[in-house]
Amino acid sequence: MRITHEPPDYDCPFCGLQRGVHNERNQPGDVVAVTQHAFARVAPKWWPDNPGALLVIPRRHIENIYDVPPEVGHAVWDLTARMCRAVREAYGCDGTSTRQHNEPHGNQDVWHLHVHVFARYEGDRLYEQHAAGRFVAPDERRVYADRVAAVVDLPRTFAHPAG
Repeated sequence: MRITHEPPDYDCPFCGLQRGVHNERNQPGDVVAVTQHAFARVAPKWWPDNPGALLVIPRRHIENIYDVPPEVGHAVWDLTARMCRAVREAYGCDGTSTRQHNEPHGNQDVWHLHVHVFARYEGDRLYEQHAAGRFVAPDERRVYADRVAAVVDLPRTFAHPAG
């Protein structure tokens, strides 16, 4: 049984980014790495003491973890691990955290599977400041995207189709 909360006319921002649809929250400069089945980008929303958070996203539109085929799940997790290592190196943080949300009561708010990667610092209180998040301008995001991309050395464009 497929579990879905995506409205019938949903305009997915992650799919739009891959198609070249850009706006204040989705810019080509946000993209850090692209593989055949997944991509990583700097998130448009940050928490006060955790700048430069990333999202790792399957290239194919998949609403939640319940419907992920193994090859896509492996690709997303492999890229997530690679992004954690890259964030650790690029930002010089004390650690990393990942999280992933499913359905409204699981705090999912974009109807396309994605994994959050946070740079962690001693005393950052990430999990105590959920309501304190703010949307960040593209030029501020670009600085962080460039730092991570320099460490990762993967393509940053959607030159090949999602598979």
